[in-house]
Amino acid sequence: MTQQLHIFFFPIMAHGHTIPFIDLAILFATKGVKSTIIATPSNAPHIKKVTHKANKLGYQIDTLVIKFPAVEAGLPDGCDDIDKVPSLDMMPKFFLAAEMLKQPLSDLLKQHCPHCLVADTFFPWTTEVAAMFKIPRIVFHGTCVFSLSATEHVRLYQPHKSKETFTIPNFPGDDIKMTTAELQDYIKQETWQTKLFNDSKETESKCFGVIVNSFYELESVYADHYTDFLGRRAWAWHVGPISLSTKGIINKAERGKQSSIEEHECLKWLQSKDRNSVVYVCFGSRTNFDDSQLMEIAKGLEASGQQFVWVVRKEKEINDEKGKENWLLEFEKRMEGKGLVIRGWAPQVLILENEVIGGFVTHCGWNSILESVTVGVPVITWLMAAEQFYNEKLLIEVLKIGVSVGARKWKRLTGDFVKSEAIEKAVKEIMVGEKAMEMRNRTKKFADMAKKAVEDGGSSESHLTALIGELSSIAMKTCK
Repeated sequence: MTQQLHIFFFPIMAHGHTIPFIDLAILFATKGVKSTIIATPSNAPHIKKVTHKANKLGYQIDTLVIKFPAVEAGLPDGCDDIDKVPSLDMMPKFFLAAEMLKQPLSDLLKQHCPHCLVADTFFPWTTEVAAMFKIPRIVFHGTCVFSLSATEHVRLYQPHKSKETFTIPNFPGDDIKMTTAELQDYIKQETWQTKLFNDSKETESKCFGVIVNSFYELESVYADHYTDFLGRRAWAWHVGPISLSTKGIINKAERGKQSSIEEHECLKWLQSKDRNSVVYVCFGSRTNFDDSQLMEIAKGLEASGQQFVWVVRKEKEINDEKGKENWLLEFEKRMEGKGLVIRGWAPQVLILENEVIGGFVTHCGWNSILESVTVGVPVITWLMAAEQFYNEKLLIEVLKIGVSVGARKWKRLTGDFVKSEAIEKAVKEIMVGEKAMEMRNRTKKFADMAKKAVEDGGSSESHLTALIGELSSIAMKTCK
Protein backbone atom coordinates (compact mmCIF):
# COMPACT_ATOMS: atom_id res chain seq x y z
CA MET A 1 0.00 0.00 0.00
CA THR A 2 1.39 3.41 -0.99
CA GLN A 3 2.10 5.68 1.94
CA GLN A 4 0.21 9.00 1.88
CA LEU A 5 2.50 11.98 1.43
CA HIS A 6 2.41 14.29 4.45
CA ILE A 7 3.67 17.89 4.26
CA PHE A 8 4.10 20.52 6.97
CA PHE A 9 3.42 24.15 5.95
CA PHE A 10 4.98 26.82 8.13
CA PRO A 11 4.16 30.47 7.23
CA ILE A 12 5.51 33.51 8.99
CA MET A 13 2.81 35.06 11.14
CA ALA A 14 1.63 37.81 8.78
CA HIS A 15 -1.59 37.93 6.73
CA GLY A 16 0.20 38.58 3.45
CA HIS A 17 2.10 35.32 3.91
CA THR A 18 -0.53 33.23 5.68
CA ILE A 19 -3.15 33.67 2.93
CA PRO A 20 -1.10 32.09 0.10
CA PHE A 21 0.23 29.44 2.50
CA ILE A 22 -3.33 28.34 3.26
CA ASP A 23 -4.07 28.28 -0.47
CA LEU A 24 -0.94 26.19 -1.03
CA ALA A 25 -1.79 23.68 1.70
CA ILE A 26 -5.27 23.24 0.24
CA LEU A 27 -3.82 22.90 -3.28
CA PHE A 28 -1.61 20.01 -2.17
CA ALA A 29 -4.53 18.46 -0.29
CA THR A 30 -6.60 18.40 -3.51
CA LYS A 31 -3.86 16.16 -4.95
CA GLY A 32 -4.21 13.60 -2.16
CA VAL A 33 -1.51 15.01 0.13
CA LYS A 34 -2.08 15.29 3.86
CA SER A 35 -1.43 18.97 4.64
CA THR A 36 -0.65 20.30 8.11
CA ILE A 37 -0.37 24.04 8.77
CA ILE A 38 1.65 25.23 11.76
CA ALA A 39 0.09 28.27 13.40
CA THR A 40 0.35 30.43 16.49
CA PRO A 41 -2.61 30.65 18.92
CA SER A 42 -4.11 33.86 17.49
CA ASN A 43 -3.78 32.73 13.86
CA ALA A 44 -5.04 29.18 14.26
CA PRO A 45 -8.80 30.00 14.49
CA HIS A 46 -8.72 31.93 11.20
CA ILE A 47 -6.80 29.15 9.43
CA LYS A 48 -9.26 26.54 10.68
CA LYS A 49 -12.18 28.69 9.53
CA VAL A 50 -10.74 29.04 6.01
CA THR A 51 -9.88 25.34 5.70
CA HIS A 52 -13.19 24.12 7.15
CA LYS A 53 -14.92 23.89 3.76
CA ALA A 54 -12.00 21.91 2.30
CA ASN A 55 -12.18 19.50 5.23
CA LYS A 56 -15.92 19.02 4.67
CA LEU A 57 -15.18 18.19 1.03
CA GLY A 58 -12.94 15.37 2.22
CA TYR A 59 -9.50 16.97 1.89
CA GLN A 60 -7.02 16.35 4.70
CA ILE A 61 -5.86 19.66 6.17
CA ASP A 62 -4.91 19.91 9.82
CA THR A 63 -3.71 22.81 11.95
CA LEU A 64 -1.12 22.41 14.69
CA VAL A 65 -0.76 25.20 17.23
CA ILE A 66 2.73 26.19 18.30
CA LYS A 67 3.27 28.56 21.25
CA PHE A 68 5.05 31.72 20.21
CA PRO A 69 7.68 32.80 22.81
CA ALA A 70 6.78 36.50 22.73
CA VAL A 71 7.55 37.33 26.36
CA GLU A 72 10.80 35.35 26.28
CA ALA A 73 11.97 37.53 23.37
CA GLY A 74 10.95 40.79 25.05
CA LEU A 75 7.58 41.27 23.32
CA PRO A 76 4.18 41.84 24.94
CA ASP A 77 2.33 38.68 25.94
CA GLY A 78 0.25 37.36 23.02
CA CYS A 79 2.24 39.23 20.38
CA ASP A 80 2.33 36.27 17.97
CA ASP A 81 1.57 38.07 14.69
CA ILE A 82 3.51 40.80 12.88
CA ASP A 83 0.42 43.04 12.93
CA LYS A 84 0.57 42.95 16.74
CA VAL A 85 4.16 44.17 17.02
CA PRO A 86 3.83 47.59 18.74
CA SER A 87 6.55 49.37 16.76
CA LEU A 88 9.13 48.81 14.02
CA ASP A 89 12.01 48.94 16.50
CA MET A 90 10.57 45.84 18.19
CA MET A 91 10.53 43.84 14.96
CA PRO A 92 13.97 42.25 15.63
CA LYS A 93 12.51 40.77 18.81
CA PHE A 94 9.70 39.21 16.78
CA PHE A 95 12.17 37.41 14.54
CA LEU A 96 14.23 36.41 17.57
CA ALA A 97 11.09 34.82 18.99
CA ALA A 98 10.49 33.07 15.66
CA GLU A 99 13.97 31.55 15.74
CA MET A 100 13.28 30.33 19.28
CA LEU A 101 10.70 28.00 17.67
CA LYS A 102 13.48 25.63 16.57
CA GLN A 103 12.89 23.20 19.42
CA PRO A 104 9.06 23.31 19.37
CA LEU A 105 9.19 22.71 15.59
CA SER A 106 11.60 19.83 16.10
CA ASP A 107 9.21 18.33 18.63
CA LEU A 108 6.34 18.52 16.13
CA LEU A 109 8.44 16.95 13.37
CA LYS A 110 9.45 14.12 15.69
CA GLN A 111 5.86 13.55 16.82
CA HIS A 112 4.09 13.72 13.43
CA CYS A 113 6.87 12.56 11.10
CA PRO A 114 5.99 14.51 7.90
CA HIS A 115 7.84 13.80 4.68
CA CYS A 116 8.57 17.43 3.81
CA LEU A 117 8.62 20.89 5.37
CA VAL A 118 7.48 23.87 3.28
CA ALA A 119 8.62 26.92 5.24
CA ASP A 120 8.50 30.65 4.72
CA THR A 121 11.52 32.36 3.22
CA PHE A 122 11.86 34.34 6.48
CA PHE A 123 12.58 31.11 8.39
CA PRO A 124 16.07 30.22 7.03
CA TRP A 125 16.83 28.20 10.14
CA THR A 126 14.19 25.62 9.17
CA THR A 127 16.57 24.17 6.55
CA GLU A 128 18.83 22.97 9.37
CA VAL A 129 15.89 21.65 11.40
CA ALA A 130 14.53 19.68 8.43
CA ALA A 131 17.99 18.23 7.76
CA MET A 132 18.09 16.87 11.32
CA PHE A 133 15.07 14.72 10.42
CA LYS A 134 16.38 13.88 6.94
CA ILE A 135 13.41 15.47 5.18
CA PRO A 136 13.50 18.09 2.41
CA ARG A 137 12.82 21.73 3.21
CA ILE A 138 11.19 23.75 0.44
CA VAL A 139 11.06 27.54 0.45
CA PHE A 140 7.72 29.14 -0.40
CA HIS A 141 8.09 32.64 -1.78
CA GLY A 142 5.38 35.25 -1.67
CA THR A 143 6.64 36.93 -4.82
CA CYS A 144 7.65 36.27 -8.45
CA VAL A 145 10.94 34.98 -9.87
CA PHE A 146 11.51 38.27 -11.69
CA SER A 147 11.81 40.03 -8.35
CA LEU A 148 13.66 37.14 -6.71
CA SER A 149 16.26 37.20 -9.49
CA ALA A 150 16.54 41.00 -9.61
CA THR A 151 16.99 41.16 -5.83
CA GLU A 152 19.71 38.53 -5.98
CA HIS A 153 21.56 40.35 -8.77
CA VAL A 154 21.57 43.56 -6.76
CA ARG A 155 22.70 41.67 -3.65
CA LEU A 156 25.54 39.91 -5.47
CA TYR A 157 26.81 42.70 -7.75
CA GLN A 158 25.95 45.72 -5.54
CA PRO A 159 25.66 48.24 -8.41
CA HIS A 160 24.15 50.83 -6.06
CA LYS A 161 27.49 51.30 -4.34
CA SER A 162 28.95 53.05 -7.36
CA LYS A 163 25.94 54.70 -9.04
CA GLU A 164 22.77 56.46 -7.93
CA THR A 165 20.95 55.23 -11.05
CA PHE A 166 22.00 51.85 -12.42
CA THR A 167 21.01 49.02 -14.74
CA ILE A 168 20.65 45.67 -12.98
CA PRO A 169 23.84 43.82 -14.01
CA ASN A 170 23.69 40.63 -16.10
CA PHE A 171 19.90 40.58 -15.98
CA PRO A 172 17.99 39.01 -18.88
CA GLY A 173 15.63 40.82 -21.24
CA ASP A 174 15.48 44.59 -21.61
CA ASP A 175 17.69 46.78 -19.44
CA ILE A 176 16.00 47.30 -16.07
CA LYS A 177 17.03 50.56 -14.46
CA MET A 178 16.79 51.23 -10.72
CA THR A 179 17.81 53.97 -8.31
CA THR A 180 19.27 53.58 -4.83
CA ALA A 181 16.15 55.30 -3.44
CA GLU A 182 14.08 52.33 -4.67
CA LEU A 183 16.15 49.71 -2.85
CA GLN A 184 15.36 48.13 0.51
CA ASP A 185 16.95 49.91 3.48
CA TYR A 186 18.71 46.69 4.54
CA ILE A 187 20.38 46.47 1.11
CA LYS A 188 21.74 50.04 1.25
CA GLN A 189 23.00 49.81 4.81
CA GLU A 190 23.58 47.23 7.51
CA THR A 191 20.46 46.73 9.64
CA TRP A 192 19.07 43.91 11.76
CA GLN A 193 17.28 42.65 8.64
CA THR A 194 20.45 42.42 6.52
CA LYS A 195 21.59 39.21 8.19
CA LEU A 196 18.11 37.69 7.96
CA PHE A 197 17.96 38.57 4.27
CA ASN A 198 21.42 37.13 3.54
CA ASP A 199 20.74 33.99 5.58
CA SER A 200 17.48 33.47 3.67
CA LYS A 201 19.27 33.74 0.32
CA GLU A 202 22.14 31.48 1.35
CA THR A 203 19.94 28.70 2.72
CA GLU A 204 17.67 28.96 -0.33
CA SER A 205 20.50 27.57 -2.46
CA LYS A 206 20.96 24.65 -0.05
CA CYS A 207 17.36 23.50 0.34
CA PHE A 208 15.43 21.03 -1.85
CA GLY A 209 13.82 23.72 -3.96
CA VAL A 210 11.56 26.73 -4.18
CA ILE A 211 7.81 27.00 -4.73
CA VAL A 212 6.65 30.19 -6.44
CA ASN A 213 3.08 31.46 -6.56
CA SER A 214 3.29 32.45 -10.22
CA PHE A 215 2.95 30.78 -13.61
CA TYR A 216 5.67 30.10 -16.13
CA GLU A 217 4.08 31.96 -19.05
CA LEU A 218 3.98 35.23 -17.09
CA GLU A 219 7.75 35.40 -16.63
CA SER A 220 9.30 32.52 -18.61
CA VAL A 221 12.62 34.27 -19.36
CA TYR A 222 13.16 35.00 -15.68
CA ALA A 223 11.98 31.56 -14.57
CA ASP A 224 14.66 29.93 -16.73
CA HIS A 225 17.23 32.45 -15.59
CA TYR A 226 16.46 31.84 -11.92
CA THR A 227 17.43 28.18 -12.07
CA ASP A 228 20.10 28.29 -14.81
CA PHE A 229 22.18 31.44 -14.42
CA LEU A 230 21.83 31.80 -10.66
CA GLY A 231 22.89 28.18 -10.22
CA ARG A 232 20.05 27.13 -7.94
CA ARG A 233 20.65 23.57 -6.81
CA ALA A 234 17.10 22.47 -7.38
CA TRP A 235 14.07 23.31 -9.47
CA ALA A 236 11.84 26.30 -8.89
CA TRP A 237 8.27 25.06 -9.13
CA HIS A 238 5.71 27.53 -10.48
CA VAL A 239 2.35 26.32 -9.16
CA GLY A 240 0.24 29.48 -9.36
CA PRO A 241 -1.92 31.34 -9.39
CA ILE A 242 -2.81 29.12 -6.44
CA SER A 243 -6.06 30.96 -5.73
CA LEU A 244 -7.38 29.83 -9.14
CA SER A 245 -6.69 26.18 -8.29
CA THR A 246 -8.55 26.42 -4.98
CA LYS A 247 -11.56 28.20 -6.44
CA GLY A 248 -14.75 26.75 -5.01
CA ILE A 249 -12.90 25.25 -2.04
CA ILE A 250 -12.26 28.51 -0.18
CA ASN A 251 -14.87 31.14 0.55
CA LYS A 252 -13.38 34.20 -1.16
CA ALA A 253 -14.65 36.59 1.49
CA GLU A 254 -12.92 34.58 4.23
CA ARG A 255 -9.38 34.44 2.75
CA GLY A 256 -8.20 37.50 4.70
CA LYS A 257 -9.37 39.18 7.86
CA GLN A 258 -13.03 39.69 8.69
CA SER A 259 -14.44 42.03 6.07
CA SER A 260 -15.57 45.45 7.27
CA ILE A 261 -18.49 45.51 4.83
CA GLU A 262 -21.22 42.96 4.22
CA GLU A 263 -20.58 41.03 1.02
CA HIS A 264 -24.07 41.65 -0.37
CA GLU A 265 -23.84 45.38 0.41
CA CYS A 266 -20.59 45.72 -1.51
CA LEU A 267 -21.79 43.65 -4.48
CA LYS A 268 -25.06 45.57 -4.61
CA TRP A 269 -23.17 48.84 -4.95
CA LEU A 270 -20.93 47.40 -7.67
CA GLN A 271 -23.80 45.88 -9.64
CA SER A 272 -25.31 49.33 -10.16
CA LYS A 273 -22.24 50.38 -12.19
CA ASP A 274 -21.20 49.88 -15.82
CA ARG A 275 -18.50 47.49 -16.99
CA ASN A 276 -14.91 48.75 -16.46
CA SER A 277 -16.19 51.98 -14.89
CA VAL A 278 -14.87 51.66 -11.30
CA VAL A 279 -11.30 51.97 -10.02
CA TYR A 280 -10.45 49.94 -6.91
CA VAL A 281 -8.00 51.52 -4.43
CA CYS A 282 -6.34 49.39 -1.75
CA PHE A 283 -2.82 49.32 -0.30
CA GLY A 284 -2.64 46.04 1.61
CA SER A 285 -2.73 45.30 5.31
CA ARG A 286 0.53 46.99 6.37
CA THR A 287 0.41 50.44 4.73
CA ASN A 288 -0.29 53.28 7.13
CA PHE A 289 -0.70 56.63 5.35
CA ASP A 290 -0.79 59.83 7.37
CA ASP A 291 -3.76 62.20 7.17
CA SER A 292 -2.23 64.51 4.60
CA GLN A 293 -1.67 61.64 2.15
CA LEU A 294 -5.20 60.38 2.60
CA MET A 295 -6.50 63.86 1.79
CA GLU A 296 -4.42 63.90 -1.42
CA ILE A 297 -5.92 60.53 -2.41
CA ALA A 298 -9.42 61.88 -1.82
CA LYS A 299 -8.69 65.00 -3.89
CA GLY A 300 -7.15 62.97 -6.70
CA LEU A 301 -10.05 60.52 -6.88
CA GLU A 302 -12.61 63.31 -6.90
CA ALA A 303 -10.74 65.30 -9.56
CA SER A 304 -10.40 62.24 -11.80
CA GLY A 305 -14.17 62.10 -12.23
CA GLN A 306 -14.04 58.30 -12.01
CA GLN A 307 -16.15 56.04 -9.82
CA PHE A 308 -14.19 54.24 -7.12
CA VAL A 309 -14.04 51.81 -4.22
CA TRP A 310 -11.45 53.01 -1.69
CA VAL A 311 -10.26 50.89 1.23
CA VAL A 312 -9.05 52.97 4.20
CA ARG A 313 -7.52 51.60 7.39
CA LYS A 314 -10.19 51.49 10.08
CA GLU A 315 -8.45 53.81 12.52
CA LYS A 316 -8.52 56.67 10.01
CA GLU A 317 -11.66 58.24 11.46
CA ILE A 318 -9.87 61.58 11.51
CA ASN A 319 -10.76 65.20 12.05
CA ASP A 320 -9.66 68.15 9.95
CA GLU A 321 -7.16 70.71 11.27
CA LYS A 322 -9.86 72.71 13.05
CA GLY A 323 -11.26 69.60 14.67
CA LYS A 324 -14.81 70.62 13.73
CA GLU A 325 -15.73 67.85 11.35
CA ASN A 326 -14.58 64.57 10.01
CA TRP A 327 -13.32 65.35 6.52
CA LEU A 328 -13.52 61.72 5.44
CA LEU A 329 -17.23 61.57 6.30
CA GLU A 330 -17.76 64.80 4.40
CA PHE A 331 -15.92 63.33 1.43
CA GLU A 332 -18.11 60.21 1.56
CA LYS A 333 -21.29 62.31 1.57
CA ARG A 334 -20.03 64.39 -1.35
CA MET A 335 -19.12 61.26 -3.32
CA GLU A 336 -22.26 59.28 -2.45
CA GLY A 337 -23.24 57.11 -5.40
CA LYS A 338 -19.92 57.75 -7.12
CA GLY A 339 -17.55 56.38 -4.52
CA LEU A 340 -17.64 53.68 -1.84
CA VAL A 341 -15.28 54.00 1.13
CA ILE A 342 -14.59 50.79 3.07
CA ARG A 343 -12.93 51.11 6.48
CA GLY A 344 -10.77 48.16 7.45
CA TRP A 345 -10.61 44.90 5.50
CA ALA A 346 -12.33 44.47 2.13
CA PRO A 347 -13.33 41.30 0.24
CA GLN A 348 -10.69 42.08 -2.39
CA VAL A 349 -11.03 39.01 -4.60
CA LEU A 350 -14.79 39.45 -4.84
CA ILE A 351 -14.37 43.11 -5.74
CA LEU A 352 -11.61 42.63 -8.32
CA GLU A 353 -13.38 39.85 -10.20
CA ASN A 354 -16.50 41.98 -10.66
CA GLU A 355 -16.70 43.12 -14.28
CA VAL A 356 -17.28 46.77 -13.29
CA ILE A 357 -13.68 47.09 -12.01
CA GLY A 358 -11.53 48.67 -14.70
CA GLY A 359 -8.35 49.44 -12.75
CA PHE A 360 -6.64 48.77 -9.44
CA VAL A 361 -4.48 51.20 -7.42
CA THR A 362 -2.16 48.89 -5.50
CA HIS A 363 1.01 48.84 -3.37
CA CYS A 364 2.22 46.02 -5.63
CA GLY A 365 2.32 43.24 -3.08
CA TRP A 366 2.48 40.01 -5.06
CA ASN A 367 -0.81 38.64 -3.70
CA SER A 368 -2.64 41.72 -4.94
CA ILE A 369 -0.86 41.66 -8.30
CA LEU A 370 -1.84 38.04 -8.94
CA GLU A 371 -5.42 38.68 -7.87
CA SER A 372 -5.56 41.52 -10.38
CA VAL A 373 -3.83 39.72 -13.25
CA THR A 374 -5.99 36.61 -12.94
CA VAL A 375 -9.15 38.65 -13.54
CA GLY A 376 -7.67 40.86 -16.26
CA VAL A 377 -7.53 44.16 -14.35
CA PRO A 378 -4.58 46.53 -15.10
CA VAL A 379 -2.90 48.34 -12.23
CA ILE A 380 -1.71 51.71 -10.98
CA THR A 381 1.47 51.07 -9.02
CA TRP A 382 1.95 52.92 -5.74
CA LEU A 383 4.97 51.38 -4.08
CA MET A 384 5.93 51.25 -0.41
CA ALA A 385 8.58 48.71 0.54
CA ALA A 386 9.64 45.04 0.37
CA GLU A 387 10.24 43.91 -3.24
CA GLN A 388 7.46 46.11 -4.63
CA PHE A 389 9.75 48.32 -6.74
CA TYR A 390 10.96 45.21 -8.59
CA ASN A 391 7.37 44.02 -9.05
CA GLU A 392 6.55 47.35 -10.68
CA LYS A 393 9.33 46.88 -13.25
CA LEU A 394 7.78 43.58 -14.28
CA LEU A 395 4.29 45.05 -14.58
CA ILE A 396 5.11 48.27 -16.40
CA GLU A 397 8.34 47.64 -18.35
CA VAL A 398 8.02 43.94 -19.18
CA LEU A 399 4.32 43.04 -19.21
CA LYS A 400 3.08 46.58 -19.95
CA ILE A 401 -0.11 46.23 -17.90
CA GLY A 402 0.17 49.18 -15.58
CA VAL A 403 1.08 52.81 -14.97
CA SER A 404 2.97 54.38 -12.09
CA VAL A 405 1.56 56.97 -9.72
CA GLY A 406 5.11 58.25 -9.24
CA ALA A 407 6.18 56.89 -5.83
CA ARG A 408 9.96 56.58 -6.15
CA LYS A 409 11.27 56.14 -2.59
CA TRP A 410 11.36 52.88 -0.63
CA LYS A 411 9.69 53.86 2.64
CA ARG A 412 8.29 51.23 4.95
CA LEU A 413 4.56 51.53 5.85
CA THR A 414 4.03 55.15 4.79
CA GLY A 415 5.52 55.21 1.29
CA ASP A 416 6.66 58.18 -0.80
CA PHE A 417 4.33 61.21 -0.65
CA VAL A 418 2.21 61.56 -3.81
CA LYS A 419 0.25 64.68 -4.77
CA SER A 420 -3.38 64.62 -5.87
CA GLU A 421 -2.50 65.75 -9.42
CA ALA A 422 -0.39 62.63 -9.98
CA ILE A 423 -3.17 60.43 -8.59
CA GLU A 424 -5.75 62.09 -10.86
CA LYS A 425 -3.53 61.64 -13.92
CA ALA A 426 -2.79 57.96 -13.23
CA VAL A 427 -6.45 57.12 -12.56
CA LYS A 428 -7.54 58.73 -15.83
CA GLU A 429 -4.75 56.94 -17.72
CA ILE A 430 -5.77 53.50 -16.46
CA MET A 431 -9.52 54.07 -16.89
CA VAL A 432 -10.01 56.22 -20.00
CA GLY A 433 -8.72 56.19 -23.57
CA GLU A 434 -6.95 53.94 -26.05
CA LYS A 435 -3.95 53.18 -23.82
CA ALA A 436 -6.28 52.05 -21.03
CA MET A 437 -8.06 49.71 -23.45
CA GLU A 438 -4.75 48.27 -24.68
CA MET A 439 -3.58 47.57 -21.12
CA ARG A 440 -6.91 45.99 -20.24
CA ASN A 441 -6.81 43.71 -23.30
CA ARG A 442 -3.22 42.71 -22.58
CA THR A 443 -4.02 41.94 -18.94
CA LYS A 444 -6.96 39.79 -20.01
CA LYS A 445 -4.61 37.73 -22.21
CA PHE A 446 -2.46 37.03 -19.15
CA ALA A 447 -5.64 36.12 -17.25
CA ASP A 448 -6.41 33.51 -19.92
CA MET A 449 -2.85 32.17 -19.66
CA ALA A 450 -3.22 31.93 -15.88
CA LYS A 451 -6.39 29.87 -16.18
CA LYS A 452 -4.77 27.49 -18.67
CA ALA A 453 -1.68 27.14 -16.45
CA VAL A 454 -3.70 25.57 -13.60
CA GLU A 455 -5.80 23.30 -15.81
CA ASP A 456 -4.91 19.64 -16.41
CA GLY A 457 -1.76 19.58 -18.49
CA GLY A 458 -1.06 23.27 -17.84
CA SER A 459 2.38 24.47 -16.78
CA SER A 460 1.52 25.04 -13.10
CA GLU A 461 -0.46 21.84 -12.78
CA SER A 462 2.45 19.93 -14.38
CA HIS A 463 4.97 21.52 -12.01
CA LEU A 464 2.82 20.58 -9.03
CA THR A 465 2.41 17.00 -10.23
CA ALA A 466 6.16 16.69 -10.83
CA LEU A 467 6.97 18.05 -7.36
CA ILE A 468 4.55 15.69 -5.63
CA GLY A 469 6.05 12.84 -7.61
CA GLU A 470 9.57 13.72 -6.50
CA LEU A 471 8.55 14.07 -2.87
CA SER A 472 6.63 10.80 -2.97
CA SER A 473 9.67 8.99 -4.34
CA ILE A 474 11.77 9.98 -1.32
CA ALA A 475 8.98 9.71 1.26
CA MET A 476 9.76 6.10 2.15
CA LYS A 477 13.30 7.11 3.14
CA THR A 478 12.07 9.28 6.01
CA CYS A 479 10.74 8.49 9.47
CA LYS A 480 11.97 4.90 9.54
